[in-house]
Amino acid sequence: MSTLRFEAIKQTFNRKPVKVDEPPRRSEIFATNVFNEDVMRQFLTKEAFQNVKDAIETGAKISRGVSDHISTGMKEWAISKGVTHYTHWFQPLTGTTAEKHDAFFETVGPTSAIEKFGGGQLVQQEPDASSFPSGGIRNTFEARGYTAWDPTSPAFIWGTTLCIPTVFVSYTGEALDYKTPLLRALQAVDNAATKVAKYFDKNVTKVHATLGWEQEYFLIDSALANTRPDLQLAGRTLLGHSPAKGQQLDDHYFGSIPTRVLSFMKDLEIECMKLGIPVKTRHNEVAPNQFELAPIFEEANLAVDHNSLLMDVMSKVAERHDFKVLFHEKPFAGINGSGKHNNWSLSTDTGTNLLGPGSTPMKSLQFLTFFINTIKAVHDNEELLRAAIASASNDYRLGANEAPPAIISTFIGSQLTKVLDELEKVTDGKLSPQEKTDLKLNVVGKIPEILLDNTDRNRTSPFAFTGNKFEFRAVGSTANCANPMTVLNTIVAKQLKDFKKEVDELIKGKKMKKDDAIFNVLREYIKKSKKIRFEGDGYGEAWEKEAKKRGLSNNRSTPEALRALVSKKTIDLYKEMGVMNKIEIEARHDIELEEYSMRIQIEGRILGDIARNHVIPTAIRYQNLLIENVEGLKHIYNEGFKEHSREQLDIIEKISAHIAKINSKVNEMIEARKVANKIEDPEKRALSYCNDVKPFFDEIRYHSDKLELMVDDELWPLTKYRELLFTR
Repeated sequence: MSTLRFEAIKQTFNRKPVKVDEPPRRSEIFATNVFNEDVMRQFLTKEAFQNVKDAIETGAKISRGVSDHISTGMKEWAISKGVTHYTHWFQPLTGTTAEKHDAFFETVGPTSAIEKFGGGQLVQQEPDASSFPSGGIRNTFEARGYTAWDPTSPAFIWGTTLCIPTVFVSYTGEALDYKTPLLRALQAVDNAATKVAKYFDKNVTKVHATLGWEQEYFLIDSALANTRPDLQLAGRTLLGHSPAKGQQLDDHYFGSIPTRVLSFMKDLEIECMKLGIPVKTRHNEVAPNQFELAPIFEEANLAVDHNSLLMDVMSKVAERHDFKVLFHEKPFAGINGSGKHNNWSLSTDTGTNLLGPGSTPMKSLQFLTFFINTIKAVHDNEELLRAAIASASNDYRLGANEAPPAIISTFIGSQLTKVLDELEKVTDGKLSPQEKTDLKLNVVGKIPEILLDNTDRNRTSPFAFTGNKFEFRAVGSTANCANPMTVLNTIVAKQLKDFKKEVDELIKGKKMKKDDAIFNVLREYIKKSKKIRFEGDGYGEAWEKEAKKRGLSNNRSTPEALRALVSKKTIDLYKEMGVMNKIEIEARHDIELEEYSMRIQIEGRILGDIARNHVIPTAIRYQNLLIENVEGLKHIYNEGFKEHSREQLDIIEKISAHIAKINSKVNEMIEARKVANKIEDPEKRALSYCNDVKPFFDEIRYHSDKLELMVDDELWPLTKYRELLFTR
């Protein structure tokens, strides 16, 4: 293994940047592999084009006859670009994307064939659902599933395959994917937000949830990554001592991008441009060999699809550049982990960002309405938001280094806090003329000026307001954005629905003017949601004590956090908003618990294998060299050898002690796994893996990492942190 390690290091030293031919203008290639509106105008009949537009904008159904016209146009466009196959591209509950390729090919006789792609093949397919997680929704022997075309997300070409974004549902209609609940949540927030937006602009007929994700990742040379079984199988290092230099000098962040990495980024961006993924920003992140890219904001459903597609594309492009992309939230101990910050807002079909203040007091009151309702939604559903970002991998990140804590809070900055404090003082009932003047001129009217130069930032807040959007920073880098976006849009939809009901009751029942009613309801929301607002540092025991005093939850582990997913409150919420039924919710709960247990189980097996088959044998080999040295000294010095071999004997004893600890802890971990595996209840099994198996990881690692510092570097088999993080 040590030979493999040094061969890998040698390979990395001989790497040359891959030459990438960049187009003179990115705009020239943008969306050239996307079946977008411009392409549809060329390849579809007027009726078919309008039918697709109606489906996208109003949710109208596409008739079977029209779908045949659409599929024909889609096929002709794809074939003109060298495509040979098509696939329904969907996002099952595995957390990755799925696809089954079929050729545009059908025989019409013993010696003849044609390219065929009909409307039925476009609209629906029937993949085997038994091989995907279903949470017991269907028995394996009857687990039919269906993929159905989602026209709101355009088809695209990847390689020689036409990819058609679809939903994935069971035979009985339950969602088996991430997209279906997201689409329902987006419909719910559209309905609720549109009704509230009409208080301020009667012309609003639709509200879109927008999303701009920021994808953080590590790039490791593929040869080095291939020497590490833990990186290959778990996506993170289970062992490894921190290097002398890590990120403490802050010299990597926003630094000059390494040449090989820049070549990879250029190649990736070109592929993204062709696929219509509007990536705009690239830079070094805080940790060594950590980077980030971010796109322009898009409608949330499309943004989610683009992020899922991006992760596939990144891995494939990385292979061309001899890199391995690590999306794991915490691939290396002691340095920053990776997140996928979800920047969320609401936008009307009239072009207004509802979380951006306008130039008039009325427009700023609109901003305050959606701003305060979002905070109230987070306050009322903080445990569900925590459940939305829960995973075995994200548990390693939350609360570590730069990452936000597991406690959900929202940060709005000192200036907006003062605004809410002023609004909290509003008189109950109808406002006096003086109060209205003061509010509109001195409070609400000054909001645009406040946000114009709002330098308040809190990098430790899991849910922060950042000027004209909320940034959900606690989302993990491996996550499918659909899950947190489904939760966020659902809770905001519910909150806006309740808000409108309360305002309308004051207008009709109390005969209040609209502004008075809005201010009265907002004032109560400010009071009720105050404890979720936190302007301080999210690290450490001080905040944990303060959060406990405020009554905020602190679900440190995934099994604990996921309980909120199946609470009566959540089930009632999803049912009321039409997002998921009880069967779908409970199925997801079981799937996520099962995945958690399996992730920890796999990591435990990998760790035991590396510790016993790599670390211990290497330590014994080095110990034998020391023993030979001591025996040689004894031969030379006879009884006086102890004085000359004192240090060697001390190292020999320490090695023995570390080996004994590793071996005993691996044995105990295996026994703990056996106990956990016999537990039938998914939650109890996950808790057993969390509380009884996982703690052994740190103990085994401690002794292994101590041995790494003691054993001869030329014998050590595992590529070290300094090589993984600083070889570029």
